[in-house]
Amino acid sequence: MKIVDVSSLGETVDAINEGFFWGRRLSRTEREEAARWIAGRQGLPGAYRGGALPAPTQKDIENGIRLFTGEKVRTRAGIAHVLGEEACRTLILLSVPLSEVKAALQRATDAMSSCLQKALRSKRWQDRPGEYCCGRCTLAIWRHMAVGGLSDAVPDRWLRDGIRTLNSNRTGDGKWKRYPFYYTLLTLTEIDSASARKEMNYAAPTCEKILRRSPRDDRFDQRRRAVLERVLQKC
Repeated sequence: MKIVDVSSLGETVDAINEGFFWGRRLSRTEREEAARWIAGRQGLPGAYRGGALPAPTQKDIENGIRLFTGEKVRTRAGIAHVLGEEACRTLILLSVPLSEVKAALQRATDAMSSCLQKALRSKRWQDRPGEYCCGRCTLAIWRHMAVGGLSDAVPDRWLRDGIRTLNSNRTGDGKWKRYPFYYTLLTLTEIDSASARKEMNYAAPTCEKILRRSPRDDRFDQRRRAVLERVLQKC
């Protein structure tokens, strides 16, 4: 399985996420190559927070990216932030003990933790605790936190209060306003809390209904169906 696509940070992160999602073991060489390349994109043009996070490529910016569950992100800021958070998350999962990789991840962590600590004191937090910018960006942060990232940004509070805000955005049909359905479910399956399970229980009837549809020969449909099945297993 090819991991690094030098033309696209989005495709590289997607390949890594796919390996971990399906339980495929990456070789040490694959992990080191991917981690070095991702870390090397820190500070390049287009990176979020003034270069703190790994930067999208020109292809990513021009074509947009797709989340692991297929939803599209097309705004420049959204691409830079979501992809940057997802890239940092993959560096944690790859667990490569190289000094340049560890240093890059620490710089990204320090910059985003400072940003998120300020967010705790913002007007947005008073109105929508646990939410950052939009639903997609928020979920990317939660996924980063769920694997142990951003430890200086009070992740327990972000996840606890954020899921409470998610609950307040229910639409009554197993979905939520502002939060993309499949990416939200994927994120919830990675958070070990009673409140996350409560939201999955809310979505369960809709998951069952969708799974009764005929599957498609499409990587995103296959992932989405696997996410729905994992939600039901956790309910």
